[in-house]
Amino acid sequence: MKSSETSLGDCRIIELPKTENVKGNLTAVHGSGEIPFDVKRVYYLYDVPGGETRGGHAHKDLRQLIVCVSGSFDVLLDDGAARRTFSLNRPWQGLYIPRMIWREIVNFSTGGICLSLASLSYDRDEYLYEYDEFRALKRGLGLAEAR
Repeated sequence: MKSSETSLGDCRIIELPKTENVKGNLTAVHGSGEIPFDVKRVYYLYDVPGGETRGGHAHKDLRQLIVCVSGSFDVLLDDGAARRTFSLNRPWQGLYIPRMIWREIVNFSTGGICLSLASLSYDRDEYLYEYDEFRALKRGLGLAEAR
């Protein structure tokens, strides 16, 4: 599958294993055992001021699992043809986002923490920050044609 062929139908909530205990619950992710890729990078967003938007980009090849480990937030996804919003507020659920899906993270609650598990290490050239460029690539145009 070419990266431009991914769609919102490829995005989904993944239930992560939850070990319940009276002393507190635990969720562990062992890479490709629970999610459809090996984890190469982990980062998290926190102390996001009310009204701020994070994301606002797509990835050429990176796949991602976004987990709301505390509080809540919404993830707006766009495949170039349609949009869908996922509300995250359970730390044992992750939102799987394949390559070439535009994402914005909005509506952070007070204390909201967004954990991201990524299939690739950081590479600035892997990001698409211009929505028009993203749409052109989804339509199968090259980068030169998109600009």
